[in-house]
Amino acid sequence: MITKKTTQRQGFKTSEFIVYPSHGVGQIVSIEEQEVAGIKLELFVISFVKDKMTLRVPTAKIATVGMRKLAEAPLVKRAIETLKGRARIKRTMWSRRAQEYEAKINSGDIVAIAEVVRDLFRSETQPEQSYSERQLYEAALDRLSREISAVQHVTETEAVKEIEAALAKGPRRGPPKTAEEAAEVVEEEAA
Repeated sequence: MITKKTTQRQGFKTSEFIVYPSHGVGQIVSIEEQEVAGIKLELFVISFVKDKMTLRVPTAKIATVGMRKLAEAPLVKRAIETLKGRARIKRTMWSRRAQEYEAKINSGDIVAIAEVVRDLFRSETQPEQSYSERQLYEAALDRLSREISAVQHVTETEAVKEIEAALAKGPRRGPPKTAEEAAEVVEEEAA
């Protein structure tokens, strides 16, 4: 009986931080048994403090829903490196791109979320975002900063600063430093 429970729990313990794909970082508050329709179920009780939400997930369903442990430090580093890359924006209709971004955000994959943040980021020198772009950007930034803060044991504000610093290191993100660089940017945009 004991081995069955640990197999179902897949190494998850109470007070551990986890990532639930469609909600982000949460904490397992307890593991309880409940009877639902005459069947006894063992449930993880997961608290999402920022969203003021509690979720109960059957231990047998954690693989199906995609719940996972926090990313390891090398994976977080890879996500931060992703932020420094060139934005890849497809030339498809916004509605289709928005669906793809939403799917990446809800995938729970930290690198995919970092790609959304990178692709939707706008510096002060770039044109404003539409409302829906801004909403998706903020959702992705929130998910990414929560996981980074949980992994690195820093505040979310510090995590956001680290993300923004990485984004600023990306190609043509910051304002041009010299008149020569400004001329290059104008030439590239004209081409």
